[in-house]
Amino acid sequence: MSLQSKLTSGQFAVSCEFGPVKGVDLHEVHENIEILKGKVDAANVTDQQSSVMRMSGLATAAIAIQGGLEPIYQMTCRDRNRIALQSDLLGAWALGVKNVLALTGDMAARGDHPQAKDVFDLDSVTLLQTITTLNGGKDLAGTDLKGAPAFFPGAVVKVENDTEASFELQIAKMQKKIAAGAKFFQTQACYVPKSFEKLMKRADKFGVPVMVGVIPLKNVGSARYMNANVAGIRVPDDLIDIMAKAAKEDREKIGIEMAANLIKQMKGMCQGVHIMAVAWEKKVPEIMALAGL
Repeated sequence: MSLQSKLTSGQFAVSCEFGPVKGVDLHEVHENIEILKGKVDAANVTDQQSSVMRMSGLATAAIAIQGGLEPIYQMTCRDRNRIALQSDLLGAWALGVKNVLALTGDMAARGDHPQAKDVFDLDSVTLLQTITTLNGGKDLAGTDLKGAPAFFPGAVVKVENDTEASFELQIAKMQKKIAAGAKFFQTQACYVPKSFEKLMKRADKFGVPVMVGVIPLKNVGSARYMNANVAGIRVPDDLIDIMAKAAKEDREKIGIEMAANLIKQMKGMCQGVHIMAVAWEKKVPEIMALAGL
């Protein structure tokens, strides 16, 4: 059953994430596909994540399809104008890609080619509008297409907010993205179930499926890095303390157990979970089993 079929029929869905390789050796990509297919409903394929140059996400999504794993093609607006974005979307449909996650994207200055020029001709909302327009059989210039795609477009929502005004802004952004065509949401990583509960009390009214995001903690350093550098993510001190006090050889097991426990606490509030086990894709089936998925 496809991701779209599961979410639109009210069934609980599981997605994960993996990034294209920096190079052309596809051994790791094929290995991840074999591990994940039949376990998750779909896998996000990132698009130059953190502005770091890698192989095309579109090519990697096509490879996932060939291997039997349904991709969610993440598309950012940083590197392409509206002509190139539309062209890649039509190409994605021709290659069998059905799911697209619309993202604005990080600035190039944050990545490994800081001299690169940002484009940002569109943003996540106008990219969703573009997908909706293509689904309707026209391009952004109003020209009829020879055959229209039928993408299942998604968007991202932030769970943690510093102020009430920031929280209300997230709700307003969700509504704007839904109006632009978003059919499902994946959240940024959430480590505080009460924060997610607060979001879902408002989001439930929109009638659009929400998949809660979870990143398994590997060590204290990664938790502190996210707290300091990733907007919208807050790892509570008690989780950091547990990891800090654990023996080094036990931290992997503890991180997996923490992720599973978070999923157990939040899965009843939403329509799916998105497990972002960065460079730890092999652990996704274990996390799912512990979480009772």
